[in-house]
Amino acid sequence: MAAVTEAPARAHELDAFAAAVAGCTRCRLAQGRTQVVFGAGNADADLLFVGEAPGFHEDRLGVPFVGQAGKLLERLLAGIGLTRDDVYIANVLMCRPPGNRDPQPDEIAACEGYLFRKLALIQPRVVATLGNFATKLLSGRPQGITRVHGREQEATLAGRRVLLYPLYHPAAALYTPAMLQVLESDFARLPELLGREAQPVAPAPVAAPVAPAAAPPAAAVQLDLF
Repeated sequence: MAAVTEAPARAHELDAFAAAVAGCTRCRLAQGRTQVVFGAGNADADLLFVGEAPGFHEDRLGVPFVGQAGKLLERLLAGIGLTRDDVYIANVLMCRPPGNRDPQPDEIAACEGYLFRKLALIQPRVVATLGNFATKLLSGRPQGITRVHGREQEATLAGRRVLLYPLYHPAAALYTPAMLQVLESDFARLPELLGREAQPVAPAPVAAPVAPAAAPPAAAVQLDLF
C-alpha cells in the first residue's frame, strides 16, 4: 500500500504541478485562453469538486467558479458548514472553450490526465462531480446527471478508493430555479458521506493474461450540464 503524502508536501507538489502545466498546449483551447485555470482550494481537502470548464470570469482571474455559479456553490457550501478554503475545486478542462461552448471529446482527452494527477496528489475521500461532463468522465458510465444525481457510488480514481457523488451543476440551478431545491437536498448529504470510511481497494485476482479490449468509440452525443 502506498504511503500517504503529508499535507505540506502535497501542497508543494500541487503548486509545482500547477506551474509545470501553466503553459500547456495539448489542445486548441490554448490558442484562445487568457490563462490556464488549474484549480483552487485546500490541498489536504477530503472533498473535491469537479466541474466542466472555466467561463469568462474564471479565464480572466485564473480561479474556478468565481462567476454566478461560483457564488451559488459558496452558498451551498455555507449551508453545510463549509467554505471554499475547506474543499478543492477543479474542472474537467483547464482552459475556457470559446463562447463557453461544450467541451469536445479531444479536449477532454487532452486534459483528463491533469485531473487524475490532481486527484492523486490531493487524495480526497469524496469527489463530487458537477454536471454531466465530470460525472460521465469519472464514473466511466453513460448515464446522465438527471438519472444519477444524489446517488453516491464507490469508485477507484487515481489508484485510490473514493466515494463519487454526482450533483447537478450550480449553473443548472441558476437557469432552472426549480432545480435549486434538488441541489440543496443533495448537498445536505455531503457531511454524512464525508463521515464514512472508504473501503480499501480489493486485490485483483490472479488470472491468465488476456488481450486488451479495443478502446470504445467516442460518444457521438454531445454532453451538457444536465
